[in-house]
This record gives sequence, C-alpha cells and structure tokens, in this order.
Amino acid sequence: FAWLDTGTHDSLIEAGSFVETVQKRQGLMVACPEEIAWRNGWLNHDELNDKGEFLKKNHYGQYLLRLIKSHE
Repeated sequence: FAWLDTGTHDSLIEAGSFVETVQKRQGLMVACPEEIAWRNGWLNHDELNDKGEFLKKNHYGQYLLRLIKSHE
C-alpha cells in the first residue's frame, strides 16, 4: 500500500504519474473495486465475468476479463 499526498497541484501531478507508471509497467490497475471485491471473495468468478463482459469494449472491462483468465 502507498499513501499519495495530493494536497498541492504538484503532488497531485506526481500521484497521477505514479499511478500511471504502476499501471503501465506492471499491468495492474490501482484501486480497482471489482478486483478488490473478487480477491476478497465478495464477488465470485461469474459476477466478475459479468462485469467484464458488460464493460468489454473498454480497457477496464478487458482488464477484468484478463483477471479471470489468469486465474483459471
């Protein structure tokens, strides 16, 4: 976990750059509610798949579907 101070314009830009870097380099989403719920057992496989299918035309939905495929 990381705390990102966003109390100034500069720190907000730095936080955004950090999130972008993590997401691009590691292929992970930062603060993805569906992924968090799924990993904690609050959403099951089918529910996550439904969310991914509903959003599959965008990057976020494709990410959810990749999560499922990577854990089959």
